[in-house]
Amino acid sequence: MSRTRAILALGSNLGERQGTLSAAVADLVAHPRVHLVDVSPIIQTKAVGGPEDQPPYLNMVMAVDTELEPLELLAHCQAVEQMHHRVREVRWGARTLDVDVIVFGELHSDDPVLTLPHPRAAERAFVLVPWAAMDPEAVLSGTPVRELAVAAADYADAEEYDDEV
Repeated sequence: MSRTRAILALGSNLGERQGTLSAAVADLVAHPRVHLVDVSPIIQTKAVGGPEDQPPYLNMVMAVDTELEPLELLAHCQAVEQMHHRVREVRWGARTLDVDVIVFGELHSDDPVLTLPHPRAAERAFVLVPWAAMDPEAVLSGTPVRELAVAAADYADAEEYDDEV
């Protein structure tokens, strides 16, 4: 069975954020058809969109090789969100865990359930900064991820997370 490289973005701004991200990585790759390739450093950012006065997010990305089809991978990501008590009440609201499929190989899809590449990824430093740190040569839709990161409106708000502070 062939494998496809996918980039997943993870974020958390409720509860024990760092522990949730670590557990989510383990839960995502616990699936026998999802194989960890790499993980990014964790960054902290302000919430983008959604209700005002949300706590800051911890964000990271991970690269996986998977034998799952795109919608199967999305369903797996959503199941992991549910394991971590994700509640969907308000769009872009605070959450214990958010997992987005950013890219799935070279697939381009306008499917309303799973648009690929992720339709807002190229504008979000909270995705781009950790992705560029993990893979300095990464490209999204023909543009280096590191260039997209510095052009993102929220770039100035992305800071390295130091859990010892």
